[in-house]
Amino acid sequence: MAYDLITMGRIGVDLYPLQTGVPLPQVTSFGKFLGGSASNVAVAAARLGRRAAVITRTGDDPFGTYLHEALKGFGVDDRWVTPVPGLPTPVTFCEVFPPDDFPLYFYRRPKAPDLEIDAHELDLDAIREARVFWVTGTGLSEEPSRTATLAALAHRAKAGTTVLDLDWRPMFWTDPDAARPFYKEALRHTTVAVGNLDEVEVATGVREPHAAARALLDAGVELAVVKQGPKGVLAVNREGESAEVPPLPVNVLNGLGAGDAFGGSLVHGLLAGRDLETVMRHANAAGAIVASRLECSSAMPTPDEIEAAVTAGAVQ
Repeated sequence: MAYDLITMGRIGVDLYPLQTGVPLPQVTSFGKFLGGSASNVAVAAARLGRRAAVITRTGDDPFGTYLHEALKGFGVDDRWVTPVPGLPTPVTFCEVFPPDDFPLYFYRRPKAPDLEIDAHELDLDAIREARVFWVTGTGLSEEPSRTATLAALAHRAKAGTTVLDLDWRPMFWTDPDAARPFYKEALRHTTVAVGNLDEVEVATGVREPHAAARALLDAGVELAVVKQGPKGVLAVNREGESAEVPPLPVNVLNGLGAGDAFGGSLVHGLLAGRDLETVMRHANAAGAIVASRLECSSAMPTPDEIEAAVTAGAVQ
């Protein structure tokens, strides 16, 4: 049976301070969680009842074992999560300064195993058959992951729903100009593009939300989703439909992971055939719920929690 969702990209261990408003030098305790955007999106979709799997790589170490256990615990198929001897599983620290300051510190050297995904090892038939295939911009940042990502997209040939999460992380690139040609090539093979204002500007050279959405459509996608921060989210499709949805009021504890919850709910809504505005409202609610919690993966909301937040018009 085909998967509802296969994601491809980052995985790692998130170590989050258990004290908020405290700089890392003074933090005394941390929580350990599954992390990485592609992995978190798969977890979010699984929490909503979707059959999900992730393609990624870990170190051959205890943290890699932990990530396998965590994925299976969340109901995500880990058959395409393989070890890379000699490279450590990535670890990411953050600082938590609500409501809008969450610095990230990535430990992905000498190289992250998830950038060692090789095109020759991909199950291309499964990728093509999945109802939704989700890749990230980070996967384009280094070889062999770059070639593997583009090969998977080309083989899929826009079958079903193919999503590019623009996922711009400047620390993984030399500069935006180096990234733009690879984003352009990936967009040729995708049906949905998702990104915030910084990310759409890197991909298209345009920052104004409506103009950026048009540029993404011109690049080949059928649905452009532009996250505007405090102004909410804009979605525009090739048929001329658009939805601009404000964010839900929420007391933010940790904004990290909100975008991944948004992504999982976006996948769920598209698979359910909901109208564009409903998809965006539910995705916004999912993101807001995770922003109200400390962790990411284990904080992904259930369908009932999302419905409650949409009905209330706020995260309680």
